[in-house]
Amino acid sequence: MAAVSLSVSTVKPLGDRVFVKVSASEEKTAGGILLPDTAKEKPQVGEVAAVGPGKRNDDGHRQEMEVKVGDQVLYSKYAGTDIKLGTEEYVLLSEKDILAIVA
Repeated sequence: MAAVSLSVSTVKPLGDRVFVKVSASEEKTAGGILLPDTAKEKPQVGEVAAVGPGKRNDDGHRQEMEVKVGDQVLYSKYAGTDIKLGTEEYVLLSEKDILAIVA
């Protein structure tokens, strides 16, 4: 079987899926205590790396995506599929799992 090399430029989400680069998790608490890897929470903020063409309506037309590449977004904690490309972490999720665009 041939090996497949994946990169952000070769991954194209389908339908209403969004490919998000996960932001780094907090290293310290507000009080300055360093957190070990096991105590860190999964981040819920990231930058949109790629978007799909949009979901099809009942009449067959595509619904435009509300997010675009480069947007900072807040997404549901346990949503999506975690993907690691090289040293970077990404999450592939549905547009409905995005809660807000962070300004």
